[in-house]
Amino acid sequence: MAMTDPVADLFVRMMNALRRGHTTVTIPASRLKTNILSVFKAEGFIHDFGPTTLNGHPAIQVDLRYVPGRQPKPVIEVIRRISKPGKRVYVDVPSIPRVRGGLGVAILSTSKGVMTDRQARHSRMGGEVLCHVW
Repeated sequence: MAMTDPVADLFVRMMNALRRGHTTVTIPASRLKTNILSVFKAEGFIHDFGPTTLNGHPAIQVDLRYVPGRQPKPVIEVIRRISKPGKRVYVDVPSIPRVRGGLGVAILSTSKGVMTDRQARHSRMGGEVLCHVW
């Protein structure tokens, strides 16, 4: 059976692993997922990620990040999917959202690649809003 929303699957797998306290999670590989994870790493939401295999198919192993303490808390509290297969959400430069007053990050897919809301504003590019993360 084909997966209808692989990006949402990425977010769900990451959030489930974070809620269970896992340090790593393995996700089926795709170029878009790799680009999204690159943004997550650059913004400090995850430690690292790299290629691996899962049942003979290409996959990505993601090292999740936690805030140190007695009871470690995940760095990512919420990943909210905005643009979905049934309803794509596109924005131009003036309407790029600010997530949680600038404390969160909106991830956009633009013609120049996947980038954060701040990078898109600086580049003066709109695009598809993939998700909000805080």
